[in-house]
This record gives sequence, C-alpha cells and structure tokens, in this order.
Amino acid sequence: MTLGLAENRQLSEADVLAAPKIMTPLPGPKAKAIMDRDDKVISPSYTRGYPLVMARGQGAVVQDVDGNTFIDACAGIAVCATGHNHPRVTAAIQAQAGQFLHMSGTDFYYDGLPTLAERLQSTMPVYTNPQGVDCQDYKVFFGNSGAEAIDGAMKLARYHTGRQNIVSFYRSFHGRTYGAMSLTASKATHKKRVGPLLPGVFHAQYPFHYQEPMGKNSCDTAQACLQWFEQNIFGRLFPADELAAIVVEPIQGEGGYIVPEDCWLLGLQYLCKKHGAVLVADEVQSGMGRTGKIWASSHVAGFAPDIMTSAKGLASGLPIGAIIAKAHVMNWVPGVHATTFGGNPVACAAAIATLDCLEGRDGEANLCDNATAMGARLMAGLRAMQQRVPHIGDIRGRGLMVGVELVLDPIAKTKAKALRDAVVDAAFYHGLMILGCGENSIRFSPPLVITEAQIDKTLTIFEQTLTEQIAQHG
Repeated sequence: MTLGLAENRQLSEADVLAAPKIMTPLPGPKAKAIMDRDDKVISPSYTRGYPLVMARGQGAVVQDVDGNTFIDACAGIAVCATGHNHPRVTAAIQAQAGQFLHMSGTDFYYDGLPTLAERLQSTMPVYTNPQGVDCQDYKVFFGNSGAEAIDGAMKLARYHTGRQNIVSFYRSFHGRTYGAMSLTASKATHKKRVGPLLPGVFHAQYPFHYQEPMGKNSCDTAQACLQWFEQNIFGRLFPADELAAIVVEPIQGEGGYIVPEDCWLLGLQYLCKKHGAVLVADEVQSGMGRTGKIWASSHVAGFAPDIMTSAKGLASGLPIGAIIAKAHVMNWVPGVHATTFGGNPVACAAAIATLDCLEGRDGEANLCDNATAMGARLMAGLRAMQQRVPHIGDIRGRGLMVGVELVLDPIAKTKAKALRDAVVDAAFYHGLMILGCGENSIRFSPPLVITEAQIDKTLTIFEQTLTEQIAQHG
C-alpha cells in the first residue's frame, strides 16, 4: 500500500522528497506576470495572501510556475483530502470523463448518484427512527458547494418542521451565499453593505474555554453555554416551539479550529429532540477524514445529527456538496429543491474514489488512519515547541485539523493577530503553506497523505518562522 505517491507523477520523486525548495525570489518572474494579469480581470473580493501561483502538485507538495516547491499544509482550504494528483482519484475522473460529463440528476438517472449516496449512507451513525427501530436510513441531495449545501439544509429544516427560526453560533462560518452568510458570525466584513440578510436567524454562544471561560474548566463552559442558549434564545428571543433548527460545526473551522466538549454537542441534540427541531451538523470543513474519522461527529458517542452537510474534501477538489439527512427528515416533495449541476457524474466518480482512499479499500492506504497518526505526530511536535516558544498559547484539534493560537502573553492570553498574520506570510517564503483562522490562530489542514518526513519539515519551518517573527514583532 502507498499514500498515492508512487504512480502517475507530475512531480519527480526527487522534487517531492526535496520539498520545500525555493529557487527564485518570490514571486518569481512567471508568477509575477500571471498575478499582474489576474489583477486586471479578477474580482478584488478574493482574499489572496502570499503570492502562490500553482503549476502542479503531488501528494502534500505543490510547485509554482517558476519551479519552486512548497509543503502544502492547507490543502486548498481543507479540500484536497487525498492530496494533489492522487492516482486513484485522477484515474476515476479520466474514466468518467471518457463516458459522459453531464446528465442532470434532477431530471435523469445515472449510476454515480445512488452509488455515492449509498457509500455516504454507510458512513453515517445509527439512530432510532420514529418507529423505534435502530437504522442507518439516510437520503442524500447533491449540490455543488458547501454554501449551497447549507442553504439547502436550512430550507429542508424549515420545510420539515414548518417553522422559521434557526440558531447558529458566534464565530461560525458557513459560507457566503445569503442563507449561509446569515448563519455566519465570524467577521463583520462578510456582511458589510449587503443586507438585509435572511430573517429568522439568531446566534448563540459556542464554548471556547481558552479565551472565553465560563467556569473553572471546559466542561463548566460547555454547560454554561447550554444554559445561556435556553435562557437567552428561548427566554428572550422566541419560544422553543418555534425553533426549526440548530446549525453547528462539530469543530469550529474559520472561527479558530475550536473543539467543543462532547456534552455540549449532545446537549444541543437533546434540545432539538425535546422541542421538535432538527440538528444540522456542518461538516464541510471537518468531514471527509480530516479528523481521523469520516465525520468529526463520529468522535462523539451517541451523536447523530438529523442533517449533515458536506463539501470541500468530498471529491478531493472537484466541486460537489451534499445534504445527508435522516430519511424521515428529507420528506420534501418533487420540485421543492433541485439543481442542474449538483452531483455531476465526474465529481461523483472523484468522490467515490476519495472514499475508497479514506477507507483503505482495494489495497489503498487508509487515509483516516494516516490522518490520526500524522495528526498525533503534528500535535506532539507542536506541544514540544510550546515549551520553547511561549507565544504559542493553545494547541487544539483532532487528526489533521489542528489549530495553534498565538498570544503576546501566555498568562493574559493577549491575542497576537499581527504576529499570526506575519507568520502565515513569512512561512511561505520558507516553503511552507499555512493559513490563519479565528482572530489569531493558525490552522494546519494538510492533505491526508502527508508523510512523517513532511510533518517534521513542517514543524521545523514553522518554529523557525515563528521565532524569526517574534524577534521582529515582539
């Protein structure tokens, strides 16, 4: 078994093993020329940071147009689950592209739709249906993106319950379409000058004990957040019997890679069951093996969301999103919701191949297992680094979804946003691609094929960069 690095290469083995390797000033001349053209014709709303102009990739390594190679510790924002150019995924794409590219699943049938839906159904938790029978009976709606899946999940929740009100959480990010943006509460800039937003959306406290303690420990904070929900949402905003859904990230992504206590997620599930609402788990970033299990929700015993959304890593880079719901919840009728491109046959083929890799089928290395092992190695290295670098205030995550919070003072936990931004940008010039999240955290979300040697190089570059930037910024 391999991690997808042995066949159908675009980069040579020497390039992959030697990465990172910086041979020109950054950006190089070819990259600069493309960036200049891009600046003239592409929307200025994109949030580009450091100047990567990608040419090709292999596994957890990318190469720019000038031949410089980098370790990719962000995977296209947690999208390239199987790495760049995984042979099984690319072969599936090529095979399907040679048969047909499109035949809208809204109006017609093709095998990829039920095959992928069956595979996703098999990954979902067992739950007790309204007839009191334990089952794994889920149905799937395929769309094109995470934001589209969230919008559809909101629509389904309202349709199923006949209610309007939906609760999300502070620091959450669910996308930039109007429904998803209405749920989002991480940055005011997302909503600047584009209101009014969707009515009937409210926000509650997400437990973040490190920066926002509500008790002596994280369990106290979790319980306090549940109490806050009932006292403020039901007590002040609307009655409980008007709640349609709670939408929650099992691990908060853009908000800072924050991992809540299990009891809090189970408490939200209890509130939904008690009041006849549905629980929606947004697994767009945390799903598809990133945490060492197909779903982050699966780390919580007894947790079975009524609706789950997926995208990002689902097809290793091709655009696809999914709403996965308990069959009795997905009870809308023909015409209520549809899509032209959702569940594209090429994207379905890539998603099926992705699941093969995540689950270790047919001789493939089990990438969920690799995420667990490499995540543990990364976390251990970061915790050792924390003893040497006090500006590392908190380290949190599961599998290869790891956040590092930078602070100016570890006692006062003073947020070091400027330092975080400087480290993200400077790491690129040392050959490491990372991204920020939250106000002052750095996320590590590399492809799940990353190797021990690449983890160790990542740690070395990160510590070097962090130490240099601390010296410059204090």
